Amino acid sequence: MLSRKNAFDLFDVAVVGGGPAGLSAALWSARYRRSVLLVDGGRPRNRSTAETHGYLCLDGAPPASLAERALADVLAYPEVTRAEHADVVDVVAADGLFELGLADGRRVRALRLVLATGVVDVFPQIDRFEEFYGTAVFTCPTCDGYEAQGKRVVAIGDDDRISGFALGLLDWASSVALIVEPDAAPVRSGETDKVVAAGVEVIRGKALSLEGNDGVLRAVRLTDGSRVDCDVVFCTVRNEQHSELAARLGCAVSDEGCVLVDSDGQTSVRHVYAAGDMTPGPQLVQVAAAEGALAGIAAALSLRGERGAPGSSRPAPEPDEILTG
Repeated sequence: MLSRKNAFDLFDVAVVGGGPAGLSAALWSARYRRSVLLVDGGRPRNRSTAETHGYLCLDGAPPASLAERALADVLAYPEVTRAEHADVVDVVAADGLFELGLADGRRVRALRLVLATGVVDVFPQIDRFEEFYGTAVFTCPTCDGYEAQGKRVVAIGDDDRISGFALGLLDWASSVALIVEPDAAPVRSGETDKVVAAGVEVIRGKALSLEGNDGVLRAVRLTDGSRVDCDVVFCTVRNEQHSELAARLGCAVSDEGCVLVDSDGQTSVRHVYAAGDMTPGPQLVQVAAAEGALAGIAAALSLRGERGAPGSSRPAPEPDEILTG
């Protein structure tokens, strides 16, 4: 459903993604009086998380509450039009415009495009994983390690980061056990003794399921039937781009699959910006919001000296053209 505030199908800035990065980008573009289309599919990455940590003035707020407050702030700007529960299924760049195809068949155009579509976590195949995810199972020690202080923690992962990942959890945990699959070698040769000497228990086995009741985790059950008692699990996961829009536009990506941007949040494709978890760097709510602000401002400023969308305020002239002309 398109909540209309703009009588035209051409916008100054289209923001795809309604998380912290997208909302921030939309807000800051609107503050430069640019007409903004905010397209939100309504499937945030942190929808299973109970609390948002480390955000000034909102520490511990449920993600849904934070998102509702942020959206209310954004929609208070008359420059913003929201496409609610909408997905962008197609994008075409032509003649200096970006034409977006929405899932409901509607097509809209924009002079600038901000992508804030995020990533998807690829979770391990462990029974009852999603039942405890967000309350006793986490993927980001920076986000949730503080709440694990004094608790028994199990670390699970199958990549070469797992040794450092497990060691880092000692910042908070009373004990850390690292589960390593027998036929895998995420703990490189020579690392096991060092990890054990640092205080991490290394257990060879494969996690089969999680045990506990009413959201309280008790143990990790291994395929051999043994149990590893714990209060919290942290696991490493792979991320995949949530959307193919950046790839369709030809935006450059890193070896890890992140969309590359410059200091203003602009991708390798002119007038296409990206922000949030889909770009390199820490995947934190406050970082995403800051990156969205930079991208939204840059998109708005890039319109100076150009004719904006119909109904928008006239952009200021490009200073260089006036002062050096």
